[in-house]
Amino acid sequence: MTEQKAPRRRGRPRGGSDSRARIIASAVDDFAEKGYDGATIRSIAARAGVDSALVHHYFGTKADLFAEAVGIPLRPDVDVPKILAGPRDEVGERLIRYVLEAFEQPEVRRRGVMLLRTAIGSRLTTPLLAGFLSRELLSRVARSLDADDADLRASLVASQIAGMLIARYVLRLPALAAASVDELVARIGPTLQRYLFD
Repeated sequence: MTEQKAPRRRGRPRGGSDSRARIIASAVDDFAEKGYDGATIRSIAARAGVDSALVHHYFGTKADLFAEAVGIPLRPDVDVPKILAGPRDEVGERLIRYVLEAFEQPEVRRRGVMLLRTAIGSRLTTPLLAGFLSRELLSRVARSLDADDADLRASLVASQIAGMLIARYVLRLPALAAASVDELVARIGPTLQRYLFD
């Protein structure tokens, strides 16, 4: 006689009202101990004492959970593929405009600057952020390019954007901080375009 399994329940997975907070706390600990690549939805769920389905229910993907846990104000893993899918001769300008216009929003700027400052000076946050960007952003950009040196091209774009963000919003270099978004797009966009396609 074979044992029958109970039918799977439909709808929201079981979990107490504090499950979401426990998942975030567990994600912070798991990412801290194992890095972005080492942490998994399954290990985070086990640490939180919940089923993996509940983690997916609340957060979707590992990138979604990481962004929530760390407080990343932008979602390049979601937005950049859309930018790359547009007209090729405008990709550089669209990339830099996306970042600058996001950072012009006070809440994004506040959280973004905090994350940049933390990433620069923390042995913990630097590899986490680098892992997230490498896996969720740079690899996507590189896959979209038809070039032998696609990884280097994607990294050059990231270095240009990161340097601009630090100089404008963290160091607040006067001329750069005072420049308009349109002026910076006009000056930086062609450089990103060259890194990507020339």
